[in-house]
Amino acid sequence: MSGTGRTGKGRGRLGSVLSNIAVALGCVLFLGGFAWGAVVYKPYTVPTSSMTPTIDAGDRVLAQRVDGDDVERGDVVVFRQESWGNAPMVKRVVAVGGDIVGCCTDGKLTVNGKKIDEPYLPAGQAAESKKIPTLTVPKGRLFLLGDERSGSLDSTAHLTEAGSGTVPRSAVDSRVDAVAWPMNGMLTRPTGFETLGPLSSPGPLRLILAAIVAGVVLILGGAAYGPLAKRLGRSRTVSRREPAGVH
Repeated sequence: MSGTGRTGKGRGRLGSVLSNIAVALGCVLFLGGFAWGAVVYKPYTVPTSSMTPTIDAGDRVLAQRVDGDDVERGDVVVFRQESWGNAPMVKRVVAVGGDIVGCCTDGKLTVNGKKIDEPYLPAGQAAESKKIPTLTVPKGRLFLLGDERSGSLDSTAHLTEAGSGTVPRSAVDSRVDAVAWPMNGMLTRPTGFETLGPLSSPGPLRLILAAIVAGVVLILGGAAYGPLAKRLGRSRTVSRREPAGVH
C-alpha cells in the first residue's frame, strides 16, 4: 500500500511540475507576444473616409514600422508631408520612382502602360473618378491615392507642387497591416500590381497573435492541470486501497 501511495504522490508532484512549466511558458509567450507587437507595430486611428471601403473613418489600424525604402506598389502607408499639412495620413502607393502613372484607360489606372485591377475601390466606382495626367514619378518618391478616389485629398490634389504631387520615401514611417477595430483583420494583398514587380510581404502580425493565443491557452491549461492531476492522483490512491479486514 505504501508503494501505491508514493506513486500517487509522485504523480501529483509531476502534475504540479508540468503545470508550473506550462504556466511559465505561457507567460513568456503571452508577454513576449505583446512586447514583440509593441516593437514592430504602432496603432493609428484613421481620421477620414478617404480609404473606404478598405479603411473607414474612425477605424483603428495596426501599422508596421518600416523604412520608406521597403515600400512597394499597392502598400497602404502612414506618412507625413509638410506640404500636405504635416499630419499623419493614410494612402495607397500606386506608383514608385521611375514609374509612369496615368488615368484612365478603359476606366482603369495605368502604371507603366499596364491597366491595374483595383478590387479595393468602392463598389461601382471606377478609377477614372480621378483624372491623372500621365507623369513620371521622380526617383525616390511615391505617388499616392486614396481608395475612395472621388473625395480623397491625395497626390492628385498636389500635382502643381514640386514632384508633381509625389512624396519622398522618407516621409513614410509605417505600413498598414490590419484593421484592428472593427476587427476586419489583415488587409488583402493588392495582386493587381504583381505584374509590375514584387509585392511587400505581410508583417509578423499572425505570428504575434499566435504566440499570444498560445500563451493564454498554456496559462489557463497549466493552471487547471495541477489541481486536476492532484485530485486524480488522490482518487486513484483511494480506489486502490484494500478494504479494511481483508487478509
